[in-house]
Amino acid sequence: DSITEGKLIEWTVAVGDYVEVDEVVARIETDKITVDVNMPESGTITELLAEAEDNVDVGQDFFTFEAGPAPEGGAKKAAAPQEDKPAEAPKAEAKKEEPKKQAPAAAPKAAAPKAAAPAPASFDSRQETRETMSTMRQRIAQRLKDSQNTAAMLTTFNEIDMTNIMALRNKYKDEFLQKHGIKLGFMGAFLKASTSALEHQPMVNAFIEGNEIVHRNYVDISVAVASPKGLVVPVVRNCNQMSMAGIEKEIGRLADLARNNKLAIEDMIGGTFTVSNGGVFGSLMGTPIINPPQSAILGMHGTKMRPVVTESGAIEARPMMYVALTYDHRLIDGREAVTYLRRVKDVIEDPSRLLLEL
Repeated sequence: DSITEGKLIEWTVAVGDYVEVDEVVARIETDKITVDVNMPESGTITELLAEAEDNVDVGQDFFTFEAGPAPEGGAKKAAAPQEDKPAEAPKAEAKKEEPKKQAPAAAPKAAAPKAAAPAPASFDSRQETRETMSTMRQRIAQRLKDSQNTAAMLTTFNEIDMTNIMALRNKYKDEFLQKHGIKLGFMGAFLKASTSALEHQPMVNAFIEGNEIVHRNYVDISVAVASPKGLVVPVVRNCNQMSMAGIEKEIGRLADLARNNKLAIEDMIGGTFTVSNGGVFGSLMGTPIINPPQSAILGMHGTKMRPVVTESGAIEARPMMYVALTYDHRLIDGREAVTYLRRVKDVIEDPSRLLLEL
């Protein structure tokens, strides 16, 4: 689950520019995020070893510089990027503005009777456009297809009665926000329940490497988060050592970084298990795809009021959520997968189990 290469999107400097330490020199797009490359120390750029759109490997040198103070009347930086950005904008606008300029010319008042020809225009307006897939989208596509081709994926389902966890949230949400400075949601509870389930079923937290099974004594959970550039999966580390409040704070921090495109590579690398909440988009049920090299992923879905037969035989409307665990059957047996999911269900339906360590 490491980053090995990326695409050089743009240079923000040119040869001869003097750049201060930590100023942005270039931007690289990986399969996970867009990364700013900063100047390691103040100096003058002497050579650019790669061009925009080139693929660059992690650790590769792609520019050189001469360290030192700014020269007398030093070269001004950022002239190149300012030219690059306007060059792209007119192209996008030209295609949109050309048909608009033709419309007024073809509509003189004297030709009003011919205005009855809008019907064919609807056919003429049918268009197809093409765009190059971003590096992130290409890598996501490749990794997901590799996952399907490698793992023996199987999905097991269950449903969770959200009554008690919703009551707990409603009772303490204001006090929780006041004390911890973060809203009390359901992701913290599900990560805490998942951590407990992974500790009960450690094989779900393991992975295959060659002919070996790698076991972990820690739980780092990747959380799928929407960002302006697509879905990203930052990692909440050491969940087995964190309180629910700590987990909620970390989820909030990572989500805020994702929304502002400020996630670092270190925030994305690793992860022993993934939790994805399609319910926030209205999903009722789905089968998530494993995030390699992990061996399983939990999919949460929308909470809906459904009729439920209680233990007393009565029928009641309860807030219910379908959950799905996709797992690599090469490593994880059905009994372990079902037991894991049952543990998540038990903890969410009766959160006091965590307090009593049951």
